[in-house]
Amino acid sequence: MTDFVRVRRALISVSDKTGLEALASALTAHGVELVSTGGTAAALRKLGHAVRDVADLTGYPEMMDGRVKTLHPSVHGGLLALRDNAEHVAAMARHGIGAIDLLVVNLYPFEQTLAAGKPFAEMIENIDIGGPAMIRSAAKNHESVAVVVDPSDYAAVIDELTEHGGATSLELRRRLSAKAFARTAAYDSAIAGWLGPEAGVVTPAYRSFSGKLVQELRYGENPHQAAALYASQPPQPGVVTARQVQGKELSFNNIADADAALDLVAELGVDGPAAVIVKHANPCGVAVGDNLCTSYKRALACDPVSAFGGIVAVSQKLDEATAREIAKLFTEVVIAPEADDKALAMFATKTNLRVLLTGALPDPRQRRDLVRSISGGLLVQTRDWRGIGDARFEVVTKRAPTADETRDLRFAFTVAKHVKSNAIVYAKDGATVGIGAGQMSRIDSARIAAWKVADAAKALGADKSLTVGSVAASEAFFPFADGLEAIAAAGATAVIQPGGSVKDADVIVAADRLGLAMVFTGQRHFRH
Repeated sequence: MTDFVRVRRALISVSDKTGLEALASALTAHGVELVSTGGTAAALRKLGHAVRDVADLTGYPEMMDGRVKTLHPSVHGGLLALRDNAEHVAAMARHGIGAIDLLVVNLYPFEQTLAAGKPFAEMIENIDIGGPAMIRSAAKNHESVAVVVDPSDYAAVIDELTEHGGATSLELRRRLSAKAFARTAAYDSAIAGWLGPEAGVVTPAYRSFSGKLVQELRYGENPHQAAALYASQPPQPGVVTARQVQGKELSFNNIADADAALDLVAELGVDGPAAVIVKHANPCGVAVGDNLCTSYKRALACDPVSAFGGIVAVSQKLDEATAREIAKLFTEVVIAPEADDKALAMFATKTNLRVLLTGALPDPRQRRDLVRSISGGLLVQTRDWRGIGDARFEVVTKRAPTADETRDLRFAFTVAKHVKSNAIVYAKDGATVGIGAGQMSRIDSARIAAWKVADAAKALGADKSLTVGSVAASEAFFPFADGLEAIAAAGATAVIQPGGSVKDADVIVAADRLGLAMVFTGQRHFRH
């Protein structure tokens, strides 16, 4: 195995011409012969470099609209031949195959074409065949060949050529090889992820997921856990693509909580200016109102203690008045579609506050996959894209909810969908007044929510519990009537739940006895 390999011939075929001039100039300066294809060859000649066409190397012209141009022994032999293997060297000499020491390829823009929503035929034409084949050949033979698939690596190659007299090191070649295999794997994953659904395949026999590194994080949920942020394809509005306009580096927990807050605010934003406060992946205050400032203040009133150090998401352009209110409390992250200059100026004094602008809200009905790693495999499911608009809203009690109760029931059920199970949400006038999350027993969630409401009422100086006259939502059915009784004891007047328990009849009888209006949705929203 040779540590250093002198680069005498480079094959360059790139759709992305970024950095091409600097790389080509460095290669020419070291006496490297440039071989290229179609558009890349034309670009290199325009830059003033002598270029040999691949067709001259292979003895065959590009054909079939460029589908066939590099799939030839003169190319793959030059990439795959082991330089220290006498039989390989003899075969190269016998067939007139010259060694290729550097391959620079970036692939047809399949992911960008997918993001643009192009028609099927155009998608097919943007599936690269020759590029991945060459990349894999070069990457396999990285003992002798350097392969570059990302313009961001050109500088490293140029530096090595300069440092080692036109040669590359084994360390660099091995690192580039690993990246090359990862790139072709991600590329094929994107193709399979698109073509499967196009063919009506819901659960393919083999499944792969890919992403491009956006940021190495300081650590994961805890300091001893390594972590990084990756972007999937095609890109979507969200935390990953957001522009950070100020503040410290985002942590793993910041990103996870900001994503949870953005998901909920996107679902509520269709109903007006919405504000969501999230702590440890659970909403601790949510409201929809006439303006963002009012919505935020009402969301904060739900649980001001838990909101300290939380994440705030809003559904509309952030204004100065709302920013002023948010700035009164220590907040880790604020995420919004946009923010006006006065709002940003208000935050500028909070140097540690992270402000993210997404440009748009994510589609709450997007049916992306959720993936969880488990021992020995992966659990994959589609995102919980259904909302209250998909539910049947069946009144099962003698008393039907009023118009105001109906509005709040729909709001509360939407929030409950985003709360860790078991979940109970109390709401009144378009705002949460109490949230009980993540308990092993549903009645405990109801009790904890009421307990937190009492604390919030005390902080506000209210003379009675904020749950009096509220409605309550449960993301799953009540297995017994005791949870319903706890909700009634808290002063709620109406309940929304999926139904479906063997004890539904008992629960309905209890609701009638307690004077509650109750609605079944037929739609469960477990969140673990």
